[in-house]
Amino acid sequence: MEFLGFVRPGDEAGIRNYVLVIPSSRLVNIAATRITQYVAGTKTIMTGGENGRHKKDRERLNRLYIGLAKNANVFATIVLGARKNFGYAELEPYTIAHEIAKSGKPVEVLTVEKSGGLERLVEDGIDLARRFVHGASMVKREAVPIGKLAIGVKCGLSDATSGISGNPSFGKAADLLIASGGTAIFSETVEIIGAELDVAERCVNERDAKRLLEMVNEVEEAARSTGEDIRTINPLPSNIEAGLSTIEEKSLGAIQKTGTMPIQEVLEYAARPTKKGLHFMDGWMSSFSLPMSLAAAGCQLTIYQLGGEDLPSYDPPMLATNTGVVAPLMMITGNPRTASKAWRSIDFSSGAIITGESTIEASGEALFQKIQSIASGELTKGETIRYTDPLEPYFLGPVF
Repeated sequence: MEFLGFVRPGDEAGIRNYVLVIPSSRLVNIAATRITQYVAGTKTIMTGGENGRHKKDRERLNRLYIGLAKNANVFATIVLGARKNFGYAELEPYTIAHEIAKSGKPVEVLTVEKSGGLERLVEDGIDLARRFVHGASMVKREAVPIGKLAIGVKCGLSDATSGISGNPSFGKAADLLIASGGTAIFSETVEIIGAELDVAERCVNERDAKRLLEMVNEVEEAARSTGEDIRTINPLPSNIEAGLSTIEEKSLGAIQKTGTMPIQEVLEYAARPTKKGLHFMDGWMSSFSLPMSLAAAGCQLTIYQLGGEDLPSYDPPMLATNTGVVAPLMMITGNPRTASKAWRSIDFSSGAIITGESTIEASGEALFQKIQSIASGELTKGETIRYTDPLEPYFLGPVF
């Protein structure tokens, strides 16, 4: 089984062919924006930056930047900075570029100081980005084994259909991919609360099972430190309006998207797995955060499994648009009413399970085929619009 991908060093294959521009300091966010607005085929990541963040959060931002650049969807990377050795060590541009270079892909550093000012940096960045994009255009798609594909999933605006049709259908598709040698990553630490023991039992080693339970406990303790129980924050009001009453009920539906395979590794935030198969990654549920985090973990395609019963009744806005940065964000649902009212945004619906016209097995197989098509070049509906929502790394906080 194959898809048409862009062959990369290290026996990897991309499903897209981007040039990534990373602003290593928020001082050069404006330069990254101007370069990517001018040059087709480029992507950038815009965050609130590093200032006031403690070391662990700066390390998370470092891991996020490097992971996105190493994603197989990226042909080459430009790292922008103010100057060498400016700011925090974890976000020094040459240090970031050094780690990216280990992937075997092209990477270059441009700084304000080396270029001779901000405007010259933008000019140099445009020239370099154009050269990289032209080089990328000469890489042609070719047939590669489906086992080179990694997908990441989150669910959102969960409703009663999420645990009955949408999540189980994705779980079936993930099983098919993994059985073919591929990789799937799920996350959202909050949304395994109440089901964490069931999830931990599927870990292939005791160390990972223990770490998974620690991650859940850390999230609950962080919520308590604010004076609130996590259960007063999640489920969201929309989840409750759509029929879900407790975090445990929501979690039991959410873990249906994990399929049936054993969990090979429990990953820290934005960390890449070291083996194929199913993995859990510590992560925040926000759709402005998780897709890019999954992309940094190596997923070439990110998938948002939407309930959506509480969305407005016609042409509702989506909860996220193109927040995978270098990985397309595919929108799927198991709710036939969501599929009908959000037809401009939904890429795949397993809602026929709810109407009795399909099964989990059949819908999962159809979703797997759709994933292969998008991996081979079909655009997601989100990719047809030139907009990206704000991006929020999963920081532990506090800030100072």
